[in-house]
Amino acid sequence: MTALENLWYGNLHPVEEFLANNKEYKGLLRIVAKNREKLENSLSSEQAELFEKYYTATNEMNSVSETAAFRCGFTLAVALLTE
Repeated sequence: MTALENLWYGNLHPVEEFLANNKEYKGLLRIVAKNREKLENSLSSEQAELFEKYYTATNEMNSVSETAAFRCGFTLAVALLTE
């Protein structure tokens, strides 16, 4: 199968593959998870609700940013290949 066919059939997962072996990312993820748990355990219910809204919005913002960066990189790669 070609790369395009693998992408179409869901056999490629670029984000997962990009981060799967990234030790720096995994280390940072552990730190974030540990500190989030500590923070959540110290918050009142009102503060926890506010923090969850903040955390959700931050994740959505990161997703939008990562998607835009991917789109920009892909567009640049195609432009370079067609020159």
